[in-house]
Amino acid sequence: MRSKQDIREAMWAAMVQAGASRSRNVHDRIPEFHGSKEAADRVSDLAVWQAAEVVKSNPDSPQRPLRQRALQEGKVVYMAVPRLRSEQCFVELDPIVLEATPAKAATIAGAFRHGRLVFVEEMRPVDLVISGSVAVNRGGTRVGKGGGFADLEYGLAMAAGIVGPDTPVVTTVHPIQLLEEDLPWTQHDVPLSYVGTAEEVIRCTGELPRPQGIYWDDLDERKIAEIPILQKLITARPTATSTPTPQRVAHQPADLLPSLVFNENAFHSSSLFRPVFRFAGVEHL
Repeated sequence: MRSKQDIREAMWAAMVQAGASRSRNVHDRIPEFHGSKEAADRVSDLAVWQAAEVVKSNPDSPQRPLRQRALQEGKVVYMAVPRLRSEQCFVELDPIVLEATPAKAATIAGAFRHGRLVFVEEMRPVDLVISGSVAVNRGGTRVGKGGGFADLEYGLAMAAGIVGPDTPVVTTVHPIQLLEEDLPWTQHDVPLSYVGTAEEVIRCTGELPRPQGIYWDDLDERKIAEIPILQKLITARPTATSTPTPQRVAHQPADLLPSLVFNENAFHSSSLFRPVFRFAGVEHL
């Protein structure tokens, strides 16, 4: 099996060579591809999309058509702050209060200009997750650009109780990014439920487990130091309690600090304990 980095390098080169990307500047990025709007249109036909009221999305350009479509349809969109560089690490885009067109608000610059930065514990429960990809397969294994931020975004949301194990995860890609081979996977990787291209939507057939939160021993000190919310969480003292079930809750005040509880069921069978933390505050109205 090829390594993730080998797959990335080969895919970036292949997309440029085939003219599938909109730019030659694809390395270390989720590549913007021709047909992203058509892929978004196909995803919007899914029943899980149509039922979703709140969507969490990556900030990358290839998924901008999905963010725009969601706003046009009246869905609340939470866009991750690039590289999670703020403790308020998501931007809330609520069509009811937005003073910009969906097309403008769906861009990174527009989201920061017209949206509202929020803490994770302020977010409403999410009905559908949008993720960017460099390569995928039909089983739902995904290879990202290598920063690990999509997995951290999901881990934070899972820990806060705003996504659950059955929350659908979708991506859009160019057909060339859909590989007919096994792809490497680790415990913090988020498997996909659906893959949309301009030609088809694939319901992924894999049965990989979802991450249960943040796996601290998979993070080095440098990564933690770069991300304010991780610095905040790792200093909190855990206490044993039960795991909250995701539910739709009222909006919480911006000054509410997360209280962390220890998920006593989050130990893995290996000799290394892998603690997973969850926000307790999300349970309160």
